[in-house]
Amino acid sequence: MGIVCLGVINWHSLHSHSFITFKTYNYEKENNRQNVIEIARKEIGIRETAENSGPRINQYLACVGFKKAAPWCAAFCSWCFRQAGLARPRTAWSPGLFTPARTVKTAKAALVMGIYFPSLQRIGHCGIVERVQGSLVFCIEGNTNVAGSREGDAVLRKARHYRSIAKYAEWL
Repeated sequence: MGIVCLGVINWHSLHSHSFITFKTYNYEKENNRQNVIEIARKEIGIRETAENSGPRINQYLACVGFKKAAPWCAAFCSWCFRQAGLARPRTAWSPGLFTPARTVKTAKAALVMGIYFPSLQRIGHCGIVERVQGSLVFCIEGNTNVAGSREGDAVLRKARHYRSIAKYAEWL
């Protein structure tokens, strides 16, 4: 189901006990990666109509069990994954997205990125990595603004220097 094995003959395998080595490519995971990004892209431009609230923002929050207005960057990420047919993540608390089992070192598309705020002493904002270009990581973020605030009012595409991002998490 979505996994193809390709046999590869290499110099090492000719001189070892294993003549053919296998590499797997998970098409389902890559399709999910693209789906999450496409879903997030379609949300760019969604804005609050009241503080931490609005028709679509309320849907993001409802996805994680919130019925009232609240900061929603993590709920936005959770909603995008849910719309792609994935059960997790499901949290409104941005630090909850970065468990040790999910944390990875290198940015790539559809990872969740987290920004550390010294004043909070924790991850205080998150978004979905859209793509990486050189030292810039392009993200789609909820509850942000043009200045990149964690208390913004919209879903926007942001270009961030890779050094400004504290953590990445793989949820596919």
